[in-house]
Amino acid sequence: MEYSSTRDSVRRQYCSSEVLIKGLADDGGLFVPVDFPAVTFSGRENYIDMATAIFRQFLTDFADNDIQTIVNQTYRDFNPSVLHKINDTLIFLELWHGKTSAFKDVALQLLPRLLTQALKNSHEDAEVVILVATSGDTGKAALEGFANVPQTKIAVFYPQDGVSDTQKQQMVTQEGDNVAVFAIKGNFDDAQTAVKKILNDSDYLKSNSNVIFSSANSINWGRLMPQLVYYFSSYFSVANGDEKVSFIVPTGNFGDILAGYYAKKMGLPVDKLICASNKNNVLTDFIQTGVYSVKRDFYKTISPSMDILVSSNLERLLFDVYDGDANAISGLMNDLKETGQFKIGQSQLEKIQETFIADFATEEETKQAIQTAYEQYHYLIDTHTAVAFAVYEKHPLENKTVILSTASPYKFPQNVYQAIFKEDTTDYATALYEKTGVEIPKNIKELQNKKVIHTKVIEKGMIKNALNDFLIRR
Repeated sequence: MEYSSTRDSVRRQYCSSEVLIKGLADDGGLFVPVDFPAVTFSGRENYIDMATAIFRQFLTDFADNDIQTIVNQTYRDFNPSVLHKINDTLIFLELWHGKTSAFKDVALQLLPRLLTQALKNSHEDAEVVILVATSGDTGKAALEGFANVPQTKIAVFYPQDGVSDTQKQQMVTQEGDNVAVFAIKGNFDDAQTAVKKILNDSDYLKSNSNVIFSSANSINWGRLMPQLVYYFSSYFSVANGDEKVSFIVPTGNFGDILAGYYAKKMGLPVDKLICASNKNNVLTDFIQTGVYSVKRDFYKTISPSMDILVSSNLERLLFDVYDGDANAISGLMNDLKETGQFKIGQSQLEKIQETFIADFATEEETKQAIQTAYEQYHYLIDTHTAVAFAVYEKHPLENKTVILSTASPYKFPQNVYQAIFKEDTTDYATALYEKTGVEIPKNIKELQNKKVIHTKVIEKGMIKNALNDFLIRR
């Protein structure tokens, strides 16, 4: 399997080890496989078997034994894919039973191991510096995955007022000799733009000898590839090999739902992919009209991990519906950079609408969805899963529908508690547990005893300076 950049008209090809190490292509594009091989399963395979089989299709410069070892080490200690069945047609896929109680663990417990092996495959002895912009969950999951991993450093940047208290506490208490965490005075888009700019600054990259800069955001194929697996795993847990299933995904950076699209390209009988947005509904407008515009207000919502206007992984979908026309993608991305918007062709829009449905939930609809899930089904969901559930209620489908549940409700205890019980309290997590009986994840329960380590707050234009100070420590 070879990979190319979404913006490279020459179609230079890279092996998977190069792609994992680089993260982002030199031209600013995203790496995509040159093809998506079909995979077939009997339905009797377990998660580890499916992951191993899928990864072997995309990591062809990895030895089979290395892939098997990496998968076993990653998924032997937690179940990445837990189903909660509401009825015969509605199922929640709980992806948050890992170390940080968010779906990002599924990929970010794997990525450090993949990267370590990729460095060995490439005989690369340089230190890899992982740069992460986070809207909440990616930061902690990446920190947990890369903490004290040899030959790596990781720097995480999060919006100072754009994450939940629990998400912030998870990050600022992170231990590890190779980690740094910075709050920025800005939003997620500011952080992501700055990280991409650093990764594309050739002069800056050259000035740091024996250092390779990479990313743990979903722009890295090593983040996206592992997410393919739970679409296959959940499908075979709820359906037979002929039945079509739809998936509803709470979506910000478009990586999680794109994995579902790629699974469909590989032969999974996916019917519809429903893109569920919060009040920052840039993707809803795009999928409905073909116009992508960031010339709009940015809102801070109770589903902060989705407070995003520039959805990076959309570029990969565009590359696919434009049949690999890198010049067209470069033009669209330049339009976005220069004018704040772009418009795709009618035929490309129709291709997208064949699979994707898009809608959004207001703040009140999100709160109501939390209350409805609990009162009708005695099921506790977080604020992001609630966005997906609210959209489901607007677009109920006749076939089986799986809602991707992306985080524990205890990552957002105040919003969840207030949505259900309409009152304030002093300790929302404890009160939520006492009234619902739903256990608090151990990693969240232990936060109150952890020491705050990372306290730096920086201006959004000072990210490179903060990174330089961090690198001096090496």
